[in-house]
Parts: sequence; C-alpha cells; structure tokens
Amino acid sequence: MPDTRSPRPSRRPKTTAAPAHSDWPDLRAPNAWLLMLEGRAPWEYAALLASLPWMRKLPPGDGHPVLVFPGLGANDLTTAPLRAMLDSLGYATQPWGQGFNFGPRTGVLERARADLQALHRRHHRKVSLIGWSLGGIYARELAKECPELTRCVVTLGTPFTGHPRATNAWRFFEIVSGHTSNDAELMAQIRTAPPVPTTSIYSKTDGVVAWRCSVNEPSPLAENIEVQASHIGLGVNPIALYALADRLAQPEGEWKHFEPKGARRWFYKTPVHPE
Repeated sequence: MPDTRSPRPSRRPKTTAAPAHSDWPDLRAPNAWLLMLEGRAPWEYAALLASLPWMRKLPPGDGHPVLVFPGLGANDLTTAPLRAMLDSLGYATQPWGQGFNFGPRTGVLERARADLQALHRRHHRKVSLIGWSLGGIYARELAKECPELTRCVVTLGTPFTGHPRATNAWRFFEIVSGHTSNDAELMAQIRTAPPVPTTSIYSKTDGVVAWRCSVNEPSPLAENIEVQASHIGLGVNPIALYALADRLAQPEGEWKHFEPKGARRWFYKTPVHPE
C-alpha cells in the first residue's frame, strides 16, 4: 500500500528562468484529429509482437537496475511489455508498485524515493529511471533529488515544459490528483533538467500531449528523440523501445547523444532545437 505519511520537505535544486521559447504561450493541446489517432495504439502493440526477433538483436544489458513509472491513470500492467523486453535483455527492472498513478498524492514521491534507494543498495549500482507521460515527471524529479543514485533518465511523451494545460489530460489530472495543473512555481521546477544523462522520446503525432512540451533544452547531458507514435502506444511502440534500449545499453560514465545510422535514420529525428 502507498505510504500515507505526510511528505517531507522536498530537497529541490535552485531553478533558473526558463528560456523564452520553452514557454510557448500560444501552445494548445493536440487537436481532435490527433486525439482520434490514439486509436492506433493496439496496432503499435501488434507491431511490437511482430518485431520481437528484431528486438532480441539489441545490445544485451549489463544487469543494472531500472525503475519504471506508468502514466497518468495507468498502473504497472501498462508497462509490463516494456519491462519484459528489458528483462529479456538482461536488465533488472522494477515496477513502481503503487497501483494506479493518480498524481503526486501524499506519500507517492516518498515511496518512489525509498524504492530508488533500496534498488541502489540491493544492486550496488546506479539506477536508470524510465517514465511514461506523467511517470516521466517522477523520474526527472527523483534524478534531481538523488543524482548520486541515478544512472540516466528516459521519458516517453512527458510534458515537462510548455504551457501546463497544453495536453488533453489536464482536467483528468486535476480531478484525480486534487492539484491544479496551472502552478507557475511548480512548472519552473519541473522545467529544470536533471543533472544526469536525460533523454526525451516524443512524437509530433501525440494526441494527448503537445509535442513541444516534451522537448529538452539542448545540453551535453540532455537530448530529444522524435519517433512516429501515439501517446498511448509510446510504451509498446517498437521504434520507441529500440531507442530506449539503445540509451540504457551505454556504458556507465560514457553517455553520448543518440546518433541513428544507416536505415535507422528513416525512423528517428534528433532535433537540437524545437521547430
């Protein structure tokens, strides 16, 4: 059961003003056509099943622990295919284990921090953090609080910048979490990138989150990878999962930006600046 104790004061790093273009004051949630395209998610899962022989040719993992966070309103069942693929490659994955993700309710972030610390103690190695949609916010914030325990962060369709209501899920978030989605101070905190290697995998055809909300400021430790996927299908899309596995396979301390080569360049874009 989730920890229901009162939350301790957050050890948040100091934030700086976000660059002007990351605010996107005129940004809107994805339109009705993109939202309808979310119906392709089952086909993305079918594509993953069909591509399993190809996925098995990915570089084997080195056994380091990986903590995986589901999206808003979702639970660990939705990340099971992702975790199964990473387990088959040799990683030690762990689900978040807190039932449905209804936002940062009392005790949620504390339990996540405790899980990160426990994984690090058990494996004596840094932990990679993966978050889908809202789960990516947890991953980024944990990495800021515990950079000494974190190997890297990979987010899938996570809205960590831009206007806080440039999604088609903000009303649902407010209803289930009890928090407002339009908190300027909190958004300034969320925009700040973790001090560890950070990858954002996003799609311009995302029907839930406006894609510009998922673009990192370019830096030596932050990158963006654009794929063709739905928001609901990002965690089972074989193109997205290939990129994710490639990021985890890098030797610790030798992180480099994603550089698709050969035919892979047809499937990925790695923009330096948002368009």
